[in-house]
Amino acid sequence: MQDLKQYIEDNKQRFLDELFELIRIPSISSIADHKPDMMKAAEQWKKILLDAGADKAEIMETEGNPVTYGEKIIDPSFPTVMVYGHMDVMPVDPISLWDTPPFEPEVRNGKIYARGADDDKGQAFMHAKAFEYLVKTNQLKCNVKFLIEGEEEVGSPNLPKFCETNKDMLKSDVILVSDTGMIAPDVPTITTGLRGLAYWEVEVTGPNRDLHSGLFGGAVANPINVLARMITQMVDKNGHITIPGFYDDVIEVSTEERALMAKAPYNQEEYKKALDVKELYGENGYTTNERTGIRPSFDVCGIWGGYTGEGAKTVLPSKAYAKISSRLVPDQDHEKIADLFINHFESIAPDYVKVKVKSLHGGQAYVCPIDVPAYKAAEKACETVFGKKPVPVRSGGSIPIISTFEQILGVKSVLMGFGLESDAIHSPNENFSLEQFYNGIETIPYFYKYFAEMNK
Repeated sequence: MQDLKQYIEDNKQRFLDELFELIRIPSISSIADHKPDMMKAAEQWKKILLDAGADKAEIMETEGNPVTYGEKIIDPSFPTVMVYGHMDVMPVDPISLWDTPPFEPEVRNGKIYARGADDDKGQAFMHAKAFEYLVKTNQLKCNVKFLIEGEEEVGSPNLPKFCETNKDMLKSDVILVSDTGMIAPDVPTITTGLRGLAYWEVEVTGPNRDLHSGLFGGAVANPINVLARMITQMVDKNGHITIPGFYDDVIEVSTEERALMAKAPYNQEEYKKALDVKELYGENGYTTNERTGIRPSFDVCGIWGGYTGEGAKTVLPSKAYAKISSRLVPDQDHEKIADLFINHFESIAPDYVKVKVKSLHGGQAYVCPIDVPAYKAAEKACETVFGKKPVPVRSGGSIPIISTFEQILGVKSVLMGFGLESDAIHSPNENFSLEQFYNGIETIPYFYKYFAEMNK
């Protein structure tokens, strides 16, 4: 691969131009009005894959948003790699906090700023360009399949059925994913674990209509006040989640593995400074990296009710709402946890309000062993480009479909991501370093090279 660096150098601007076409499509899966944009994104991915050298690419319907599937089968005896990515992105609110329009990508200070720049359009696009290089230079020694879905940001509700229906089409030896990150630009990282997820929406109802807070305040329970008190009961002063049975299936990580995790570079003062917080908070007895990697968590993702417009309105609201998530670890079952929370939350509701809880989505945790050929190939690829072995880490994030792939397709996934904590994914001013973008395109071809060699 002597010419790999030169190929990237010669095509840098074209790569960006093509990526920006994809980013400009506001493919927000959680907002129904953007349904047509999901189809546009699927069509764009079909074009990207065909232009890169896929033998075929097609848009396949699901009960929700479409999937773009593409493949290049060189030789049935060769190992097969399936690349997974997603075309959908998170909503952009609050729009006022963006320095530039979220779907008008712009390069500033060596970074691409836009929604989807990192998660996951930029990272998935790296795979298309790495594949293009291997095809055009006749160096591809693996069969390659692409599965680009449109519902990852809403929990991939329709992809399990799609996988069940298309098991034969999706057969592979490993699934390669870049939807994770690195500890630092000079610290290559392979994610060996993902936390699972359970996600709910809560509705608390008090009186049958909004009331005057002067005439009724103090006599009728305020649903917002009640909801806030109920939420505070979910986690105790030691950061321990109080839902009965919540920790029953949590695997306690060994002292030896915790010692290995502690070797990952970490500077607590820099961490706090980057987030502009005076102190950190979490479950007692665990480090920051352990809290986000091997321990479950509980968070309110949104809360609302009453009057939130400009100025004052003295109202005692009829309803209050919250969106709540819990990150899970092996072997916590997200459906079991969902039921435990619903039963507990409803049980602690006082008689002066009515409570409804519904599960929105969830997924299992995932762990990849570090002694399988695919991991070794990713490790060697990172070492080739970055000059040092990557650090194995367990991520605090969740990609629910990864564990589903293993359950349905019987295939492990290797999570070789290139994003950084500073990329602000899911937040205003999401960005992706050009250096990381191009490093990703350079690293991925080496994965194919080493994976093919290890599977001869």
